[in-house]
Amino acid sequence: MGKKRPELNSQLKEFITNQKIFFVGTAANTGFVNVSPKGMSTFYILNDKEVIWLNLTGSGNESAAHVLKDPRMTIMFCSFEKNPLILRLYGTAETFHERDALFSEYLKHFEETAGARQIFKLSIELVQTSCGFGVPFMEYKGERDTLKLWAEQKGEEGIKEYWTEKNKESLDGFDTGIFN
Repeated sequence: MGKKRPELNSQLKEFITNQKIFFVGTAANTGFVNVSPKGMSTFYILNDKEVIWLNLTGSGNESAAHVLKDPRMTIMFCSFEKNPLILRLYGTAETFHERDALFSEYLKHFEETAGARQIFKLSIELVQTSCGFGVPFMEYKGERDTLKLWAEQKGEEGIKEYWTEKNKESLDGFDTGIFN
């Protein structure tokens, strides 16, 4: 059934690259726990112990606020096709914004996408697999283009206004660091 290891191996890296969705879990010491689904080719493996993911503009910015309070992060992948598997990456996260030197370096690993808000880097401390026998079969039909089109229509200035209105604080009132 479940196995634990200190880093990714080639099989797990291949599994990750074949997934269309992943889930990010974060929490501060108090307040709400956040679990967010992510997709749209926003995940990249740097090496066996580090991964990055591109956070696009959305209605909330919980992960950023939580990482400022407590850098713990869990990323989960599930197989919805063929062989069942759940893969969790546990570790410590850092956040990079446009103003940070590494942001542009990391951004090169992703398609150019309007509304790119932050890049998170996870330093992996534990990799855990489990059976996934209870995960249903689901068929991938394609990416939604709604978020991409929305961000393109807003434009860069419109996105920054949206960040001011919706992305400066978490649900618990924690600063997200988006303008610091």
